[in-house]
Amino acid sequence: MPAPWRIVGSLALIVLIGTALLLLPFSSAERPLTPLQAFFTAVSALSVTGLSVIAPGRDLSLFGQLVLLGMIQIGGVGFMVVAVVVLRVLGRAVALEDRLALRDSLGLINLAEIVQLTGRSLVVIALVELAGAVLLWLHWRTFLPLSEFRVMLYALFHAVSAFCNAGFDLFGGLPQFPGGVPKDGLTLTLLALLILIGGLGIPVIADLINWPRYRMLSLHTRLTLVTTATLSLVGTALMFISETLSNSPVTMEQPTLLARLGIALFQAISARTAGYASFEHLEQISAGSRVTLMVLMFVGAAPASMGGGITTGTFAVLVIAAWSFLRGLPVAQVSHRTIDALTLRRASAVMIVALALVSTATYLVAITNPQVSLDRVLFEVVSAFATCGLSLALTEQLNVFGQLVIAVVMFWGRLGTLTLVTAITALSLFRRKHLVGYPEAHVLIG
Repeated sequence: MPAPWRIVGSLALIVLIGTALLLLPFSSAERPLTPLQAFFTAVSALSVTGLSVIAPGRDLSLFGQLVLLGMIQIGGVGFMVVAVVVLRVLGRAVALEDRLALRDSLGLINLAEIVQLTGRSLVVIALVELAGAVLLWLHWRTFLPLSEFRVMLYALFHAVSAFCNAGFDLFGGLPQFPGGVPKDGLTLTLLALLILIGGLGIPVIADLINWPRYRMLSLHTRLTLVTTATLSLVGTALMFISETLSNSPVTMEQPTLLARLGIALFQAISARTAGYASFEHLEQISAGSRVTLMVLMFVGAAPASMGGGITTGTFAVLVIAAWSFLRGLPVAQVSHRTIDALTLRRASAVMIVALALVSTATYLVAITNPQVSLDRVLFEVVSAFATCGLSLALTEQLNVFGQLVIAVVMFWGRLGTLTLVTAITALSLFRRKHLVGYPEAHVLIG
C-alpha cells in the first residue's frame, strides 16, 4: 500500500476505534452518546479540531474524557509518529514503508535521520505539555471550585488540548463555569504559549533545539517564525480595529485598552487552528473580525505541526512567488535562495484544492440547512478545514447531513490537502509515464 494511503487508512481506523470507545455505556456521564455524536466527537478529536456536538465536561464520564484526551494526543502528534515510537520501544527496525509514511504524514522532504528527529521532538513535546500542565495546575488550584484531582485533570487536559491545537475544553456546559475556559491574563498567556509552540511544527522545534549548537536556522524555520509572527500581529491589529470601530460589546466590556489588546492577540493566535475563544460570546463579534478569523484559520499553522489549514509554508511560498513576479525576477527568490518549481506547483495545488473543498462543503451545508446564514456556514466550514474548532454556535444546529459534511472536512483538514492529493495520484490510474512532450502555448490571464 502506498505511504499516503497507509496514513489515510490508519486515521480512519483510529476514528472507528474512538467511536466504539465513546459508545461504551461507561464513557458517558448520564445518557449514552448517539452513534452520530460519538463519530463526530472522535473525528473532531483525531483531527484536533474541537468542533463538538456535546459538552465533554458535562456529557462524558472520567473514562470518556480520558479517551478523548488520548485521541487528541494521538491526533496531534500523529499516528505514524506514535507507531514509529512503539516499534523503537519494542526493539524493532522501522521499515522503509513506515519511514515513507512518516515523512508524508509530517510533510518532510528527506528520510535522513527521520526517526531520530521524531524521537527528539517527542521528548520536547512531552516536556512542554508537562510544564504547561504543572503551571496551569498551580494557577487554577487557587480559585477553581474543584477537587485537587479534578484540577490536575483539567490542567493536563487543557495543556495537551492547547499544545495539540485541539480546542476541546471541560468547562463548557457546566453551571459553575458559565463563561467556559477561565479568561484571566495568566491562563490566556499559558494557553497562547502552548498553542504557539504546538503550531510551529516538529522540524522547526528540532531546528530550534539544535540552534545553540550550530547557531543556524533553516530557511523553513525562518519563514515559519516570520509568517507566524506577522499573521499574529496583523490579525491582532485588524481585530482590534474592527471591534473598536463597531463598538462591539464583547470587547468594549473589557475595562482597559491593554485588556482589549490582549484578548485580540489571544484570539488571533488561537484562530490559527487552536480554537479557544477569548470572547465569551464569539457569535457577537463584528463582521470584520469574522473575516479576519476566517483568513487566519484558512492559513493555519506550520507544516508538520499540530494544526491544519493550507499551512504557513504554502502561504509563504505563494506570497514569495507573487512578490518575486512583481519585482520582475525570473524565479521565486527569498533570502538569497530560490524556491524550486516543484514546491511552487505543490503550493498552487494545495491552494486550489483547499478553495474547491471549502466552496463545495459550504454549498452542501448551505443548501441542506437553509435556515442558517451563509457567513455562519462559511465560518464553520473554514474552521473545520483548518482543524480550528472556533464556532458561531452552529454545529449543534446543523442536520445530520450537515454534521457529516463537517466531519469529512475535519478529516480532510487533519490529513492535509497535499497528503490526500498525493494519495489520489498514487493510484495506478494516475501512475503513467509521460513519454511525450508538447510545445508550449500561451494563455491570456489577468
